[in-house]
Amino acid sequence: MDTPDRSARSERAVIDPDTPWYQTPFFGRLIALAFPPLGLVLLWANRNLTRRHRMLAAGALILYLAPYTVAIIWLLVALGGVEVEWRGGLGPSLVRRKTAPNYLELETDRAAQEARLAEAAPTAPAPEAYWTDFRGPRRDGHYTEQPILTEWPAHGPPLLWRQPCGGGYASFVVGQGHAFTIEQRRDEEAVVAYDLDTGIELWAHRYPARFDHWMGGEGPRATPTYHQGLIYSLGAAGELCCLGAANGRLLWRKDILADNGAANLVHGMAASPLIVDDRVIVLAGDAAPGKSVVAYHRLTGARIWSVLDDKQAYASPLLADLAGRQQIVIASATRVAGLNPEDGALLWDYRWRVPNDNSICSPLIIGTNRFLISAGYGAGCALVEIARGANGLTATEIWRNRNLKNKFNPSIVWQNHAYGLDEGVLCCVDLATGERRWRDGRYGYGQLLLASGHLIILSGEGQLILVRADPLGLVELARVPALSGKTWNVPALAHGRLLVRNGAAMACYDLRPFGGLSLEGASKPAP
Repeated sequence: MDTPDRSARSERAVIDPDTPWYQTPFFGRLIALAFPPLGLVLLWANRNLTRRHRMLAAGALILYLAPYTVAIIWLLVALGGVEVEWRGGLGPSLVRRKTAPNYLELETDRAAQEARLAEAAPTAPAPEAYWTDFRGPRRDGHYTEQPILTEWPAHGPPLLWRQPCGGGYASFVVGQGHAFTIEQRRDEEAVVAYDLDTGIELWAHRYPARFDHWMGGEGPRATPTYHQGLIYSLGAAGELCCLGAANGRLLWRKDILADNGAANLVHGMAASPLIVDDRVIVLAGDAAPGKSVVAYHRLTGARIWSVLDDKQAYASPLLADLAGRQQIVIASATRVAGLNPEDGALLWDYRWRVPNDNSICSPLIIGTNRFLISAGYGAGCALVEIARGANGLTATEIWRNRNLKNKFNPSIVWQNHAYGLDEGVLCCVDLATGERRWRDGRYGYGQLLLASGHLIILSGEGQLILVRADPLGLVELARVPALSGKTWNVPALAHGRLLVRNGAAMACYDLRPFGGLSLEGASKPAP
């Protein structure tokens, strides 16, 4: 009986007489004993060996070199040649310098601004406040105030100003002609107001606070909220402040962790305060029973109600109309829920659990009775419908899959499609079916907005990119460098000015069309 396996092994064992001496098994073994890495490389390259033996040689080489590689990296880090920075992927990145504020440069810049502020001419009356919340007035990333410039010059849209800033991951809100954010400045958190057109610092409210995480980095995470001349900010360690937008005067403050018997989350407080009528809604971390969602009076700070036993997560709450009922929608560590704004009563819930409780992206409202929720860490996405029944509101899952995995980069919903960064790659998902239309273009763990039918993407490396929102495929129109280093902060867009920042610098671009003229008047030159 023929035995092809034995025959094949015999054929592989015969050495071709024309084989070079340096590829013979004897020479390979000799080198492997004298210098293992080179010997393993020669074994891997030896075509006379079986594929299995060559793969074993490659694996042995990797195992042999692994401790030396780790030792070299450790030595480079110890000597200051490179630094380790987490940028959102599966592992850390080696960089020449981590994205962190240069406090000396920042302080020098702000000292120089004091003279400019004294000499500044009176500004025109500010337009009506528009970008007042995290990701815009509806917290959905849509900019609809006016058209934007969609044909960028080769060097990018006009730059109004660029300057250093403090650390952290907050975005901006805009009101009264001022741009507001919160930064880490040495051992203090600072809520800061900037002139929108010049970038000059107008005021800063500081208090002792410093949050730092070995993976996420330092600084506050939650974007402030602007409402009727007041700023509501939440620091990474739970300091909730109500400030006058015109001058930064403190009206009231609360330590929401201490006030609710709560422990901080691993990555700090990151959910932006939400204003609903006379209430400011906050998520109080890992709070005592009945105190994980809290409503304070927005003018006095007095507690109005507190509800739920959930451990909270990092997603900001939002106000929505679903199934004909106004409600506060939250995503906690274990579920998405709708609450009555009057008393916090639970209206419905949908189980949504993300590994390590890393629910970061807020739900996106779809039409009148649905929402889309998504997360990375293998969770995927789901479309959920809220319906009114005899016993109140219920939540029903329409579809669920892993076609869109937003880690901490909320998607945009536009014309029945969702556009989002699926673990750093831009993709488009059909909301009717949940099917992915396309997945293309690596933008890292950045953020995106929608304006005039276009996606404005701020990549994880600080590139500013303009992409047409097209379900047929990726159409990238322009790309310019805006910032340097890790950039996780969400852009903001108000009165045609695009505000971008990371943990070291901030900038403002003019996206008003019509040759620098906006619907409200002429563009001011960059300082």
